[in-house]
Amino acid sequence: MKNINILNTQILSDNWYTLKKVTFEMMGIDGTKSILEREAYDRGNGATILLYNKQFKTVVLTRQFRIPTFINGNGTGYLIECCAGLLDEDNAEDCIRRETEEETGFRIDQVEKVFEAYMSPGSVTELLYFFVAAYSYDMKLHDGGGLQEENEDIEVLELPFEKALEMIKSGEIKDGKTIMLLQYAQLKGLML
Repeated sequence: MKNINILNTQILSDNWYTLKKVTFEMMGIDGTKSILEREAYDRGNGATILLYNKQFKTVVLTRQFRIPTFINGNGTGYLIECCAGLLDEDNAEDCIRRETEEETGFRIDQVEKVFEAYMSPGSVTELLYFFVAAYSYDMKLHDGGGLQEENEDIEVLELPFEKALEMIKSGEIKDGKTIMLLQYAQLKGLML
């Protein structure tokens, strides 16, 4: 374990979330000390879930506009993703149940945590909790779409599982968390 000593933290932006510039001293493998500066974007931790239906071999995903992808050349800026959200003050399981109902319209009780991952640890502090859950049509309370007061405009998609896997290969699905959960479902045989 390297010795890290934080020397200074400066808030660069506190608009949407918090962007910090951190100056720190670090001891290298060879024992030499270096003073480095890095920026870190702190948006809190989050949770994501893949809803799957074994009987019909389908998954529920969402499509929504993501400005960072648009800026980076993603044509329309829309991404197909698993349902996800920030924890805010909730624990990961309560968060993902809330987000699932808001975004997809399904009320789920049983969720299975499958792993945790830092998605972009070079610049973002977020730790993401990954879940899977079976869904059925009797769990559907409303059409979903997200919260109006949060300016969410989310399209709910129910896709055949095999088609979703093909959409990874074709580039129609480019979201990392979604790819990870679809591949997890494939590896674990959730649709068998």
